[in-house]
Amino acid sequence: MMTRRQMIAALSAVPSFATHGQLLAALSAAPSPGHLRTASAESYPGVAYRDYFRCLPDVLDALAARAYEARNQQIATLTTPAAVRRRQQWARRTFWKLVGGEPERTPLNVRTVGGFEREHYRVENLLYESQPNLYVPANLYIPKSYKPPFPGILFQMGHTPNGKAGDTYQRCCQGLVQLGYLVLGFDPMGQGERIYYPDASGIKSRLSHHDEEHSHAGRQMLLVGDSATRMQTWDAVRSLDVLASHPLVDPKRIGATGQSGGGTTTMFISAVDDRIAAAVVCSGNTENVACANFNAPGSIDDAEQDFPGSGPLSFDRWDCLYPLAPKPLLVSVSDKDFFGTYSSRYISNGWEQFQKLRKVYAVLGQEDQIAWGGTPLPHALSYDTRLQVYSWFARWLKGETGRIEAEPPTVVEEDSTLWVSASGNVARAFSGGTTPFSLTLAAIPKTGFFKTQSPESLKTLLGAEMPPRGLAACVLKRVPSDGCQIEALDIQSTAQVWLPAWLIRPTTIPVKSVLLLLEPAGRNYDHRWQQGGLYQTLATNGHIVCVPDLRGVGDLAPEIGRGSALSAEEHKSEESWAWGSLILGKPLLGQRVTDILAVMEALRHHDGVAGLPLAVAARGEWTVPMQFAAALDSNFAVLYLSGGLLSYRNIVETEDYTHPFANFVPGILHHTDLTELPGPKRVVLGGVVDSVGNAVPVDVVRTAYAKAANVEVVSDARWDAGMLAALGS
Repeated sequence: MMTRRQMIAALSAVPSFATHGQLLAALSAAPSPGHLRTASAESYPGVAYRDYFRCLPDVLDALAARAYEARNQQIATLTTPAAVRRRQQWARRTFWKLVGGEPERTPLNVRTVGGFEREHYRVENLLYESQPNLYVPANLYIPKSYKPPFPGILFQMGHTPNGKAGDTYQRCCQGLVQLGYLVLGFDPMGQGERIYYPDASGIKSRLSHHDEEHSHAGRQMLLVGDSATRMQTWDAVRSLDVLASHPLVDPKRIGATGQSGGGTTTMFISAVDDRIAAAVVCSGNTENVACANFNAPGSIDDAEQDFPGSGPLSFDRWDCLYPLAPKPLLVSVSDKDFFGTYSSRYISNGWEQFQKLRKVYAVLGQEDQIAWGGTPLPHALSYDTRLQVYSWFARWLKGETGRIEAEPPTVVEEDSTLWVSASGNVARAFSGGTTPFSLTLAAIPKTGFFKTQSPESLKTLLGAEMPPRGLAACVLKRVPSDGCQIEALDIQSTAQVWLPAWLIRPTTIPVKSVLLLLEPAGRNYDHRWQQGGLYQTLATNGHIVCVPDLRGVGDLAPEIGRGSALSAEEHKSEESWAWGSLILGKPLLGQRVTDILAVMEALRHHDGVAGLPLAVAARGEWTVPMQFAAALDSNFAVLYLSGGLLSYRNIVETEDYTHPFANFVPGILHHTDLTELPGPKRVVLGGVVDSVGNAVPVDVVRTAYAKAANVEVVSDARWDAGMLAALGS
């Protein structure tokens, strides 16, 4: 039986103008090819539809394989200390480049606002500013039973809604302080006292999940060239500034640890800060995106854990740990996470990358300073994992031998005991408090900033590809209907992507025009292809109608990945595919632009279509890729956008935006906006909406498009036979 990749290779060899017989011949090489359920090609009388649901996964498979191979080749060269040092410097530079750049240090304005005493330690509640007026609440655990200077521990929280008050995190901080460490634990963005999208209570998030506090802000940040990764990393760096400057701390003996999201942030600070003397990563996201046996859409996660554009640079999550070498590093995992929390490659991928990093430690003469630990228990900072943390730091920060077999007694405090603010929300409690949203809002380039983008620069920004000239559609079959004929088309967009489309042409009256219609839910939405439906109605009124499926939608909706049902279900969303595409260097928006360009080129060369006026109409979220496609190819008569987005700027200006992430491009607002894109001689905007989906007044739209003389604005987002037929008149 053919493997999936062999099947892809077989079909890739089929020309875009392949006949029905050629398609069947290519497929017949496999006893059970997936495309056909027949014994042989000769005995099958039907249409050889492809496995369209594999197209998007195959694109990401190829990108991941390329990135994986390139990174492996680079890692294989790390055979000398000098080569390792160069890689470490590269990893640090690349990290900052990917996340938006290293911020400038500004005054911390540290203040103590309360605290409490316990038998063996005391806690000071601190407030400081990682950026001007961006308040970070923290708890400083100070030992009573040991003499200073103390080794310090920067403790970073996982994704508990109550942040530093999470029960297992409290226990670990209490355990460490009773073992003689001065510990600083702080709330990350969107957790604990830093809920930035609060409900009426002020201390709980109004978003769908508390983790969404990171991603909701992080998606907006990308549009202005920033990232949630940068914010979380800088919070950690400035927290380390607080810890390292404390008079009771030995700045040469500072460790960093955290669990889950805190383990991942421990990786981030290990990448950028040399003051870390030892680290323990507890069930952090130690899975590379580009990996062996890649499982599309890959190991995507919250916004701060994803690195858009990292694939082509051969940077991945494990590169965050290379700058730490050869300092002591323990990677502790939950062995259940590969089917309980992360994706199916979590353990095998992490173990493979661990072996590579261990060789780097060996090159530096310190192979004993890196270790792998774990637990069979679910994703949590469980008792046995906390013992691993204590033992590792005791060995490398205090020079103690032997394992710590028991945790000092711990008691979980009430959340409010650890609060720095009276209300439990520092952004509200302290005057001038800023938020990720307000910071992103302030980062929008000023009006009038944009310069006209060349087609080449737009293609680079989107990762879009132009189709070959003369691209032809393959007609799989023609069938009659009442007053029209329906063609089942197959259009090759790229080497791994084919687009199914309906082309419906009139048979009883002369042809007036060609209409290319883009439906967000795909060509079969609401049975509009059927007799009496929208498409056949347009055809029987004299218009050739083409309606394709594009990547990720309709018949090209991607297959669900391998692995546990929980993980596979979680990662099947369009947003997951958008993240995976961004990480691997091909924005999903740009892939869809590529598809649109291919359809337009194929239409121009299709039998009975060449020479006729072409009108293009897109609806809803498809208006965005269509606008970019029109900027790259405006050789058609009219463009109609129904219910389209006003602008990217509007997304950033709207705190509770809902526009789909599939249309996001990192840094887009440093290059252009929808209102700046060129298009054909006539563009009609109907019923423009904001980033929440609310109608935008016509006068506001006209003002936004004031420089575009080719744009007409109407109030209604009509999508009916009358409106669409008028485009081709």
